[in-house]
Amino acid sequence: MNSSGSRKRKAEDDNSSSDHDTRMSASPTASPAFLTKPLATRQIKRTRPNLSGRALSLGRLLETLGSDDLRSVLRTLCDRHPELGQEVVDAAPRPNITSALQVLTNYQSTLQSSFPLGGNPSSDYAFNRVKPHVTSLLDALNDFTPHFLPPNETHTSTSLNYLDGATEIIHRLPRWDTPHYNLHKETAYEEIAKAWVLVIREASKRGGGIQLQYGEWDQKLAKHNQTSGGKLQEAVSELSSSLGWMAGHSGHPAASGYPTETASIRQQLLSGTYGAGLPLKVGPW
Repeated sequence: MNSSGSRKRKAEDDNSSSDHDTRMSASPTASPAFLTKPLATRQIKRTRPNLSGRALSLGRLLETLGSDDLRSVLRTLCDRHPELGQEVVDAAPRPNITSALQVLTNYQSTLQSSFPLGGNPSSDYAFNRVKPHVTSLLDALNDFTPHFLPPNETHTSTSLNYLDGATEIIHRLPRWDTPHYNLHKETAYEEIAKAWVLVIREASKRGGGIQLQYGEWDQKLAKHNQTSGGKLQEAVSELSSSLGWMAGHSGHPAASGYPTETASIRQQLLSGTYGAGLPLKVGPW
C-alpha cells in the first residue's frame, strides 16, 4: 500500500514538473507576435477644388503698406471725401516735438541731397536747383511752429524745446551769393524770433517763470542769436527782461503789470523761502 502510494505521488510530481518546465520554456521571444492596432494616419487637409485668385482683405492690404503709402491713401480719401478730414484729425495722435522735428529734418535732408555735385554750392545755379526743396522746408516750418505755440500748446516747456530744435534747422539753411535769395532765411529768422518772444512772455507768467530761470534758456537763446548774426536779439532782450524782473534786478514789478505782492511771492518761490515761519498743517487740508 505504501509502495503503491509512493509511486502515485512520484508520478504526480513528475507531471507537475513537466508542466512547469513547459511553461518556463515558453519565452516571450517564442510567443506569437502581439497584434498591434495600426496608428491612425494624420488627416491631410485637402486643397479646395475651386481655388482661384482673389484680392487681399483690407487688413492684409494695410499690413503691406508703408508709411508713405498710408499717407498717400489717407490724403486721397480726404480729398475725395472732405468730411473725413476732421475725423482723421480727431483720431490721429497729437504730434510731439520728436515727430515734428523729424519731419523738418527729413525735408532738410532732401534739400541737402539735391545740391548739384561740384561747383559753387552758393551759386545762382545751385539755388535754382534746390529752390523747391527750400520752399517745402519753410512751408513745413511755418505750419508746425504755430502748433507748438500758446494757446494751442499749453506747456511752455514743450514750446521752448520745439523752438530750440526749429531754430537749429533754420541755422542750417544755406546762404547764397545773391543777397535777394537770402530773404527766405531772413524771414524765417524773423518769424522764429516772434515765436520765441511769445513763448517767453507766456512762460514768465506761469509758475514764477521757473521754466525760464532753471532751463538755461538764456544761454541757449544767446547762442542762437550769435549763430544767426543777431537776428534773435528781440527774443534775447525779452528773456533778459523777464529774468531780470524775476530776480529783482531791473525795473519795478508793478511797472510790468504785476502786483508787488505777487512779485514777492514769486521771489520767495525762486529762493525757496516761501512758507517759512508758517505753522505746519497735518491731516486733511
